[in-house]
Amino acid sequence: MPRIQSLRPNVTQAEAVLQFTSAGATGLWRNLRQGPLRSVADFYIPFRLFHVNIQNRGGEERRILALDAVSGLLDPFHFEQLPASQDTIALETRNALPIQLAEAPARDLLIHKVQRTLFSKGFFRIRNLSISAQPAAEVHIPYWVGFRGRNGRARIAMIDAIRRREEGMKVRDMLQHWLASSEGESSTRHG
Repeated sequence: MPRIQSLRPNVTQAEAVLQFTSAGATGLWRNLRQGPLRSVADFYIPFRLFHVNIQNRGGEERRILALDAVSGLLDPFHFEQLPASQDTIALETRNALPIQLAEAPARDLLIHKVQRTLFSKGFFRIRNLSISAQPAAEVHIPYWVGFRGRNGRARIAMIDAIRRREEGMKVRDMLQHWLASSEGESSTRHG
């Protein structure tokens, strides 16, 4: 089983279950449409952290940003500072996506995302723009996955265990792709 370094979650499994089964109209709609909550599991996505330096209009800004190390498609995480040892936990789990995006392409993709963000705030605010990114660390971000269903059909919902937010299609697609490829690998090995 792989050993990973993960950010310490801010959401416990019990809190995730409560969020997945929330009362009210949304919870009732989910139960009717998608079926009852069947199980909840932890899940981890690897991220590469970078020190980003932005020079624009004679000023300089420094940020710590993290980009997913699977495809680079997720929105970057922003950190006030690099995670300290008390902010992380080491664990062994099968529920972690493997790193697929090498450091150099991840850096280039992150720089491009930062450029797009700056340009979206106003092209005329850009002058002599220079962006650089230096690798800082790798860390996994924890998520909770809720499996719902009935009649042999399963649906998933995901919560970011750091920010307590439900995740959208990009993260769910990553999980579903990983589950499908893991299922194919296990049937090939055993069949």
